[in-house]
Amino acid sequence: MTIRAFKIIESTLREGEQFARAHFTPSQKAAIAQMLDEFGVEYLELTSPCASPQSEADLRTVAALPLRAKVLTHVRCHLDDARLAVTTGADGIDVLFGTSSAMRSFSHGKTVDEIIEAGSEVVRFIQSQGLEVRFSSEDSFRSEPRDLLRVYQAIDRLHPQRVGLADTVGIATPSQVFELVSMVRKAVDCDIEFHAHNDTGCAIANAFAALEAGATHIDTTVLGIGERNGIVPLSGMIARLLSVQPELVDQYRLETLPGLDRMVAAMVGIEVPFNAALTSETAFHHKAGMHTNAVLNDPSTYEIFDPARFGRERTVMTGHRLTGRHAIAHRASSLGLTLTDHEVRTLTAEVKRRADSGPLTNDELDDLLRGSVPA
Repeated sequence: MTIRAFKIIESTLREGEQFARAHFTPSQKAAIAQMLDEFGVEYLELTSPCASPQSEADLRTVAALPLRAKVLTHVRCHLDDARLAVTTGADGIDVLFGTSSAMRSFSHGKTVDEIIEAGSEVVRFIQSQGLEVRFSSEDSFRSEPRDLLRVYQAIDRLHPQRVGLADTVGIATPSQVFELVSMVRKAVDCDIEFHAHNDTGCAIANAFAALEAGATHIDTTVLGIGERNGIVPLSGMIARLLSVQPELVDQYRLETLPGLDRMVAAMVGIEVPFNAALTSETAFHHKAGMHTNAVLNDPSTYEIFDPARFGRERTVMTGHRLTGRHAIAHRASSLGLTLTDHEVRTLTAEVKRRADSGPLTNDELDDLLRGSVPA
């Protein structure tokens, strides 16, 4: 199914702050906002100004930056929260309300009718201030669909910019997401935002399913950081869309992604995960002999993306026991060496023998190839 719309609501400065190791300073928040804006995200979502005095100050600071992205903040569906939020300079307010039976029983204790009444009051107030507004259910996938539709349709009659669905505990499957988003798409006229947690490893797949079903906006964070296991990683979402509908990401500066991931990783004291799409250290490394032979002949055999598009270079690993003669010949050629087929085969066998005790460094390998180390 063709995806017709896609915009990023980048929530590193809201959801990402909920990552266990995150504590962004004001200058770090400004740096993240500016780099995300350089990348080209359409929206930046920041922590509620009601969370703490510094959160309010940081929101005001980021909202005052000369950014192309619109600045949003995320608040409870309380009129007092909305009254403070609209004074911060933010371009829009994201409002949430728990709709599952668990949330209604153990969190706020309100009925569906009371949720609609409170939500309508807050949405109308935000609109009266000339700001964008999104109304989202929390724990959407453990809510009764009929309750969700009642709430969404009532809010949609007020003409908000978006309604939101949240897989708050990461329980949904892609097929469940597609079914529920399709149902909501038929029920409302406004845009649909989707927020996917990664507790079961399905966040990217679920976000993609939401887009296929008619969602228009996806929440992401850099590296997917967030509460518990986090949410949709920005680089992973970009990779998923680039592989199927590249025109959806043409407007973004993809070459900035690796630096963005490294910057935020350093701020929260972690490494960029080895399996981070596009940006990990090993994302474009090739090791096994059969793989390296094919990649040397045609990179597209084992690469769906050109690493240069992300400011990266591919690496053909050679000094290990899985190496092949084509990788050895390529390394020798890069050193200006001309070897016979027999010499290549002999050297390949010697590299494998030595590498059984541990990989060779590039210097060790190159010395061997140059004949500086007796075979």
